[in-house]
Amino acid sequence: MIAILGGLGAAVSWALATLCSSRSSRMIGASSVLAWVMIVGLAVGIVPAIMAAPTAPPLDGPLIAGLVVTGLSYTAGLLLAYLALSVGRVSVVAPITSTEGAGAAVISIALGAPITAPAATVLAVIAAGIVLASMERAADPLPVTANGSPPHDPAMNRRAVLLAISAAAAFSIGLVISARIGATVPIAWIVVAARIVGVLVIALPLILRGRLRLERRAVPLVLVSGVLEVAGTVLFVTAAQYGVATAAVISSQFAAIAAVVAFFLFGERLARVQVVGVVVIAAGVAVLSILRP
Repeated sequence: MIAILGGLGAAVSWALATLCSSRSSRMIGASSVLAWVMIVGLAVGIVPAIMAAPTAPPLDGPLIAGLVVTGLSYTAGLLLAYLALSVGRVSVVAPITSTEGAGAAVISIALGAPITAPAATVLAVIAAGIVLASMERAADPLPVTANGSPPHDPAMNRRAVLLAISAAAAFSIGLVISARIGATVPIAWIVVAARIVGVLVIALPLILRGRLRLERRAVPLVLVSGVLEVAGTVLFVTAAQYGVATAAVISSQFAAIAAVVAFFLFGERLARVQVVGVVVIAAGVAVLSILRP
């Protein structure tokens, strides 16, 4: 039951964070949104990280390197995802970024992990789903961009898809590394390390150059995104202790939740082939999570 509830909580948290980021990215830009999300997340996670210090193992070179790489991967993934959300539909971007687990499987295979025929088949199906989701009729307008003008160029959808694929790849690297150090380092340290990297790499340069933007209407959105990104991670890790496969299947459906909510809140409509692609991706991610131990 904990695996189910925790996975569902993570899915809802990440879905709401994605929806908030899709709006705020068009208000103040992807870089500023990421900077504020990192700042908020660091403020939320710093106390638990400090409290976990007495029972944590001493940090050595490999652990520090792992934390830094995880932080860089997470930061790059969120930036690419926010850039994708600023020009593309939530209902397309979210399902593609949810394939991060599939990407982690591919990386593990490349590093020598064995793969079964069913898992290889599912990975191919997920790839086909991404291709279908990227197809868009030229007559379908995309969401309004940050400058307030509707992008009628169909190439915007392809750009959003490519950014989402890149985001999934970056998240995948972080998943592989964090999985290797997660058994040693407290989860609070992984959460905080990622946000420290984000603050240093994204927020601090923007502050020093006077380019960190924030509008009043974007404040609640970045606050919610920052808190829910942390909450989703903590809920997923907790759920995974009681059933990795169950937690992975349910939490990966954040993309489906975000797509449905975006349909009702933002009026996002997809071509039929894109709907098929989104469904194929969601089903493939779920099946792959079950197949993986």
